[in-house]
Amino acid sequence: MTAAVSKSSTAASIPAFCEGIQHFASPTAEFEQYGQSAAIGEDQVAIASPSDPAAIYQTLLAADALRYLTLHVTASKQSGHPGGFASIADAIAALVMLGYKNLITEVGHHAPGFYSTVFMDSSLEAMGIKTVQQLGDRFRETHGLLGHLSGQIPGLLSPAGPLGQGQHFAMAAAKLHRDQLFPVTIGDGGLGEPYIMSSLAHFNTIYPQVTNYLPILVWNGFSQEHHSIVSTYSNQQMTAYWSGNGFAKVILIDAKDYDDANQSGPYVDSTAFSMKQRLAFTQAILTATDTAAKSALGGTQTVLIVKQLKGAGVHKRGAQSHNLYPGDSLDKDYIAEALKARALPAAGWDLVRTNFARSHAGPAAKTAVTESVLPLADLGALPLNEFEVGTDNKQVATTTMGLLVAHVGQHDPNFVVTNADGNAASGLNNINQALKIIHPTSDDTYFQGPQGQVYEPLSEDACAGLAAAQALMGARSLWCSYESFAINGLPIWQTTTQAMAELRRPTPSTICLFTAGALEQGRNGWTHQRPEVENYFAAMMRNGNIFPLFPIDANSIQVCYDWAIATKNKGIVITASKSALPIRTTFAQTQTALAKGAIVLQETPREKTVVFGVIGDMMLIPVIDAARALNELGIGSKIVAIISPRRLYRSSDVAWQSCSEADGEFMSDADFDELFEGDALLGVTGGASAMVEPLMLRSSLPRDVFAWKRGETAASAGDLFIFNGLSAEKLAARAQELLAL
Repeated sequence: MTAAVSKSSTAASIPAFCEGIQHFASPTAEFEQYGQSAAIGEDQVAIASPSDPAAIYQTLLAADALRYLTLHVTASKQSGHPGGFASIADAIAALVMLGYKNLITEVGHHAPGFYSTVFMDSSLEAMGIKTVQQLGDRFRETHGLLGHLSGQIPGLLSPAGPLGQGQHFAMAAAKLHRDQLFPVTIGDGGLGEPYIMSSLAHFNTIYPQVTNYLPILVWNGFSQEHHSIVSTYSNQQMTAYWSGNGFAKVILIDAKDYDDANQSGPYVDSTAFSMKQRLAFTQAILTATDTAAKSALGGTQTVLIVKQLKGAGVHKRGAQSHNLYPGDSLDKDYIAEALKARALPAAGWDLVRTNFARSHAGPAAKTAVTESVLPLADLGALPLNEFEVGTDNKQVATTTMGLLVAHVGQHDPNFVVTNADGNAASGLNNINQALKIIHPTSDDTYFQGPQGQVYEPLSEDACAGLAAAQALMGARSLWCSYESFAINGLPIWQTTTQAMAELRRPTPSTICLFTAGALEQGRNGWTHQRPEVENYFAAMMRNGNIFPLFPIDANSIQVCYDWAIATKNKGIVITASKSALPIRTTFAQTQTALAKGAIVLQETPREKTVVFGVIGDMMLIPVIDAARALNELGIGSKIVAIISPRRLYRSSDVAWQSCSEADGEFMSDADFDELFEGDALLGVTGGASAMVEPLMLRSSLPRDVFAWKRGETAASAGDLFIFNGLSAEKLAARAQELLAL
């Protein structure tokens, strides 16, 4: 702000929240002229006009305050990422001054800047952070401010970790709250990810009326350690890129146009301008942000692009500003000099706090949409239909569940079903018939039209993204996928479920239905046989809020979905076949299995008993055949169907205590011993072996695991069983070997 910097001021003149700030500036002529009263009036929620000179100056002041805090908080731990946020601080300040606080980012590395933003409006007081000293102390600490945004930070709408995710949260929020703006900053490093623009383009096509989210491209020329992939684009090329992907209004502000410091290269630092030009640039940012916000809220697909050098106003520029390393402390010469250059007068800090606290009618911790529970439509009782148990009574589980999903959608207008490979291919065409595929082309043959609740982009990332983000934002959803393709959408789903484990409010669980498992995909070959994805969920079960469910039949899947739709803050994965299979269980049996983890499906008593702990519906076929073969040899068996393997873990195996909406129900030792009592144990699954880990951990019987090995083209499920060593003959033979130990 000014060259006149003091280490201290009189205690009476320094706001209490400034404790920890090392450098204060002396008031300048501009401060004396434009900083005497807050630009956001006492009873106002935003500045009156983006052309008001006081508002312009105070926006500049706010941007410098955010840069100062971002560098301070990272240097306090000699760790973290100040450079990227520094190049967009002006636009974030403008958003707040214009009254917009539903802030989202796609860039996890911008976390320190977003923490600084919600600190300035006092939101972080909700977690006991009241001073700048505490802000630094709690950064990158347990129960504090994580290195990347999480689900537990007051006032911030969404987590931010892997690139290419933030736009999902902005789109879901916009869909659910049509009257509010959801800005989402997108880094030009992340723009190289294919997911961002493809998901935006599909959403724009399917929901053209939902325009109240605003992508803000942080075009600063650099990624983490090098130039960004789009650094060579001209302004015309970048404008054309967004226009060509469906954005009707592209607003680009280039700091280079205001540079009077003769900086070289296409990317420049606005903090190096004269005060006159800094104010001119800030006014341009304010005006552009105001125009973009009104355009987005007014029904036009809009993007705001801010082109400014990475690291603007902090300790270094370009990719070198991205990260702090050991030794980059508050006392390091170039850190201290950067802080002095951004220092505010004590009264300036008070002014920024006042504006930020008044914006949007109060702290984001109280006014952001995610700070309250979204009301849910009453579903009534799901229309469950209990089929008669019998091996001759075969039903398709997925189709049966589809009827329940249709009921949910018909009672809840916010509900959305997403599927990349097509519901019809998974035995779920009844969902399309009832809820309709959303598509700009009306065609009754395919049950599609502009109005509907089935979202079908050919991208698992886009499917998982909208479904998971909608759940995090407070609404119901269902992501359907072929088991073999689900992996492409799991990063965003995992991010969301981890955030749900930390969330400070209840929200509907994010539910998935994975169909067309490996055993059903024989003739498609290994490209469609990837049950290894179950290892992903098996590892996640230890998080505490992840529940993979393996219903046995069409009765079982109904009970599983009925349970799942009523839960909160969980990630629930239902894996089921689209083949017609026998009805083997009653509703009551699955209800017991959901509570305890498993049930005895079949028992043949003999002097010696082999226990089969089985995961999966089709997997029961060779296991039942093996039990029959053993019985003919005079060997008894017990088939235990595992529906909720998470319940079979020991309580100490799972981090359930730290979860929001904690679920600490596990099968007791006594129940486990009784259920799996026998002389030998085989854990059997047509998927990944890690799913039967609880059996191996808890049982002391002679035991072994039968699981999927790899895919192959085959004529039938039976051929795949044989190829993977999962045949009845192999199971029976190994059972006899274990009994002989």
